[in-house]
Amino acid sequence: MAFSANSGSESMSDINVTPLVDVLLVLLIIFMVTAPIASYPIEVNLPQRTNAPPPTSEPPPPIRLRIDASGEVFWNNSPHPLPVIADMMRQTVANDPTNQPQLEIDTNPDADYGILAKVLAHAKTADMKKIGFVQND
Repeated sequence: MAFSANSGSESMSDINVTPLVDVLLVLLIIFMVTAPIASYPIEVNLPQRTNAPPPTSEPPPPIRLRIDASGEVFWNNSPHPLPVIADMMRQTVANDPTNQPQLEIDTNPDADYGILAKVLAHAKTADMKKIGFVQND
């Protein structure tokens, strides 16, 4: 407690906040202990332990998909219309869904973005997992 060195005729106008702080700290601890802990379960698919090693298979050669400035799509350097490209993607995935080739997409900087969006949409509907973009320097 703080005391003034003045004579006893003046009353002390300072509030002693120490008991208030003590009560607030006790209440804070009580609320921290009794408040339910908010936890949200997150499902994580972890790999399961097996004694057999995974089969090692050679990945197929990558598919080079090129979109030029005019909007024409080339599958391994041969031009095809977009619906045929979608069928070729589905056929490629159907051949071996576990060992898919990588789809390497090369676009001309002047190419229409809509064509690229359609190619990516077809790749998603075909369930292609390995998609990469080629960067030309």
